[in-house]
Amino acid sequence: MRKLAAAVMAAGLFAGGMGVAVADSWHDVALFKTTGARFTGGKYKWEPAEVQQGAFHIKGTLRDVGMDDNHNVYLQVKVHGYGWNRFDGVQKKGVWIDKLVHDGASRYTNTAEVRVCQNRGSLHPDNCSPTKYFKRK
Repeated sequence: MRKLAAAVMAAGLFAGGMGVAVADSWHDVALFKTTGARFTGGKYKWEPAEVQQGAFHIKGTLRDVGMDDNHNVYLQVKVHGYGWNRFDGVQKKGVWIDKLVHDGASRYTNTAEVRVCQNRGSLHPDNCSPTKYFKRK
């Protein structure tokens, strides 16, 4: 009887662990694009509260596609309504971005916003893609 109870408990823990693994797995991000800038092959996940303070984790390739404009590109991410975190690209190239963004005052991050932008200098406003919103489920 004890062995049966232990087997049932182990199966339950295994199934519960699978649910957690699915919840914390990587999810595809649709293409972010604006004039001269692209964020491709993007993926995101919510880290567990015990790992990296429950951060929003995003990765993908940030690409400057305006080869003749001499403008740089950047990815912006913000959590919980705090200010934007800026991750710069390289002119006329693609760079791999793999970043964790979290709110240091809370145990885990619930919301995130992401957009890709082209830096057009000081005289012109930057081009940014529409902002996409993510929420921990």
